[in-house]
Amino acid sequence: MLEARSLAAIRGERLVFRDVSFRLAAGGALLLVGPNGAGKSSLIRLLAGLTPPAAGALLWDDQDALDDPPLHATRLVFVGHMDAIKPGLTVADNLGLARRRSRADIVAALATVDLERFADLPARLLSSGQRRRLALSRLALSSAPLWLLDEPTTGLDAASVRRLEANFARHRAGGGMIIAATHLPLDLPGSAGLDLSRAGS
Repeated sequence: MLEARSLAAIRGERLVFRDVSFRLAAGGALLLVGPNGAGKSSLIRLLAGLTPPAAGALLWDDQDALDDPPLHATRLVFVGHMDAIKPGLTVADNLGLARRRSRADIVAALATVDLERFADLPARLLSSGQRRRLALSRLALSSAPLWLLDEPTTGLDAASVRRLEANFARHRAGGGMIIAATHLPLDLPGSAGLDLSRAGS
């Protein structure tokens, strides 16, 4: 169980949001919505432990989730705005950077985003949509229960969005949780919504 209690964030000297609270159980999904500047990305980064809250608490199974940052990092996988692709490496080698992975695991992860046939292609030759799909393929290599996604559909065509939604469904069926910041609708049955335009100063 992930629980946010009255979270607040400050960027520079500006209050981005305050009093943000929610609970997310195993298999749950939460969509963060609101206009640009409402704080969607700031909240995702806070939940990932990349920035500290200005107020409030983030709990994992009723314990302070941010008290042990290395432990919290093992609970989640974060895909942000930047795809973090190294253009000089092949598509497959980009997935093998974080830790040693078998070729079979890497190809299987690429298959979840329909990129397996490009495994040995230099990443610099990928289109922007393909680079986004490569970034999202990292989800399949993680056993972390919590997926944090910042605008995951950016640059994706309709078929890629459908594949992503199928990956979401499999993750949730296994007890995984998803929090996604998005401007576009996502097919996440039973998901909750959090409008951050109502959480500003």
